[in-house]
Amino acid sequence: MAQSQHVPSPSWADNRPPLRRVFSFPKRVNEKAARVVATMVVILSVAIIVSGQLWLTVLLACGFLARVLTGPSLSAMGQLATRVVAPRLGAPRIVPGPPKRFAQAVGLVFSAAALVLHFAAGAPEAASVVLGVLVVFASLEAFVGFCAGCFVFDRLMTWGLIPQSVCEECATGVAEVA
Repeated sequence: MAQSQHVPSPSWADNRPPLRRVFSFPKRVNEKAARVVATMVVILSVAIIVSGQLWLTVLLACGFLARVLTGPSLSAMGQLATRVVAPRLGAPRIVPGPPKRFAQAVGLVFSAAALVLHFAAGAPEAASVVLGVLVVFASLEAFVGFCAGCFVFDRLMTWGLIPQSVCEECATGVAEVA
């Protein structure tokens, strides 16, 4: 007996206005693509720390901002992960999108904090430490499959700070696509 696969609707079948399509985060995401993006975040962050070129944190922050606002649509890392790398890693593993968006927002906060520490406070060492913490959490996602931001999102939902309506898939679970 063949297992059914989720087949996404073609983009032309999306009746939302064009800007609404671009500036939206997917309700479901491929966990493999998310881990590929996390790997790229680790690589870029380590390169920034090792090279001491903290101005490159602007690229990191812009990438997080793009992914928070649009998912992978306007993110170079997101596009590379979803269109090139993840499809070569086998069948997608579909997970709820809102926790991943929350995790991207946390990454944005960390990268923005590093920018403020470097440019506004003149504290490049502190900025590097903040980026180092980001590397730790992105590495957990990339190499272990543990999304700390998703964990926090789940706790916030459990405590009632994020309503269940924000993520119905989170409450019911999303079946893996085989």
